[in-house]
Formats: sequence, structure tokens, C-alpha cells
Amino acid sequence: MSQPPPDRSSAPPRARPDASMSLLTTVMEHSLDEGYAEASARRRADGTEGLPRTLKAKLGLAAGLVLAALVVTLGAAEAQVAAPVVAKEREELIDRVNAETSTADALEADVDGLRKDVVERQRKALQEHGGDQGSLVALLSGATPVEGTGIKLVVDDAEDTDQGGGGPRESTGFADTGRVRDRDMQRVVNGLWQSGAEAVAINGQRLTALSAIRAAGDAILVDNRPLVPPYTVLAVGDGKKLATAFQDSADGQYLQALHESFDIRTNISEQEKVRLPAAPSLIVRTAEPQAADTGSGAADTGKGTS
Repeated sequence: MSQPPPDRSSAPPRARPDASMSLLTTVMEHSLDEGYAEASARRRADGTEGLPRTLKAKLGLAAGLVLAALVVTLGAAEAQVAAPVVAKEREELIDRVNAETSTADALEADVDGLRKDVVERQRKALQEHGGDQGSLVALLSGATPVEGTGIKLVVDDAEDTDQGGGGPRESTGFADTGRVRDRDMQRVVNGLWQSGAEAVAINGQRLTALSAIRAAGDAILVDNRPLVPPYTVLAVGDGKKLATAFQDSADGQYLQALHESFDIRTNISEQEKVRLPAAPSLIVRTAEPQAADTGSGAADTGKGTS
């Protein structure tokens, strides 16, 4: 016997997708709390909702608005009164700063003028009191510009300055790279002096017997003035002899070893005309012969003479 088909209308209803989120459903469907809703309904019923309806409440509201407007007005008035004072003080401060800056510039100009005057007097003293060798003394001290034949030596860092290991520097530290160091330039300059150079300058800065070549970090300083590579060394002298003597010297071989070991770039060429400026600053020292000791002087010292 065949069974009747099931009655699909009696199947239980499907559950809502948000049945498990009852709290969120309640918040979404009842966003206003019931207590607030009842209070709002009572105010609507009493007629107290919205703006105050009694005269006393209206007067209180008006007084509050007037007081707020009064405070804002007084603040604006005080700001307007104080603005000219602040602007005046600012202008006075700017004037003082400008005046002090002008004074500092004037003092700096005076210092530069006095420094130049001192240097000029030192140069004249070297020329006038140098005796028969006054010109030579002025030349060797860097007191005067010099011009003549010579050589041009350019020393520059390697393109890849991260090389290291061994080499003529005999170290494996930070300085053992393809970057030119202060001691390299010291050897170059000393080698030129020993090879017969009469005057030497690096990047346009004249060197003297008292010049110092030092390092400050990665920078090379000449008399406390930083130099920027490439380092162009100009030397006055017999160009051919000077170039040959330097390349054959120990310092010239040292520079060649730097080129082979670290790819430091070098180039030396003879120059028909080289002009070097005077040294920016001079240190003048004098020496006088001591008078011969007499017999009384010998007695004073307790030593006899033969």
C-alpha cells in the first residue's frame, strides 16, 4: 500500500541567520534605551520638551547668551589692544638683531683688514731684513707669490674605495682603502721638497716649512683648511728634472705602489708656467747671535776658556 507524501507545510521554520547574535540584534533593533524613551515621552506629554516655555527660563537662557557674548567681546577687545604692543616689541627685537649683526659684520671686516695688514708687514720685513738672501727667504717662507716652470701632480681617490688588505700601508684598518689619506699627501709633499721643488701648493693653498697636513675624519686638512679630492699639487722647479727625481725617489715609488695596490689615480705632467699664490698666513721668527762671553762672564758661569 502506497504511503501518502509528507506534508511539507508542517516542517519547522528555518532559523534566522542572526539567531546566534542576539545581543547585536537587540542593539540594532532597539538603539534607544527604554528608560530614555519613557523620559522623552513624559516630556512630550508635559510640554517641557525643546526650548524653555516659562518666562523665567527664557530670561535665564538670554542672560547666559548675553554673558557669553560679553566674554567673547572683552577677549577680542583685549587682543586688539595688546596687538600693537606685541608688534612694537617684535619690531624692536628685529631692529636689535639687525644692529648686532651689522656690528658683528663690521668687527669681522676689521679683523680681516688687520690680519691682512699684519701679513703684509711680515712679508715686507722678510724682504727688507733678509740681507742678501731676502728674496730667497721670502720665497721659501711663502711670503710672496711665485711663478715659473714646474710640474703638476694630481692624486685622486680610487673609483672603488672599498678595497683593502696588505699593500704599502702595511695595515688592515679603515685607512687601508682606495681613499687618499693625510699621510699619503705628507709623503708626496716631502718627496717633492726633497726632489728639488722651490715652492709647493695643494689645491691652490701654498705650503711653507711650518705647514701641517692632518686628517679630520675622512677629510684632509692643510693648515686646518679642508681639501676636496682630486688633490692637485703644483710645484715650481725644473720640470723635467723635478718629475724624474720625484718618480725615482722612495716617495714616488710609494705613490706608484698606492696606484698598483689600491687603484689610487695619479697623473704627473711637466708645466711650462706654474703660478703659486702667497701663503695665507705667516709665522715670523727671529734669531740673533749671542754676544761673545768675556772673562767676567766666564767667571760668572764658573767655566774657563781656552
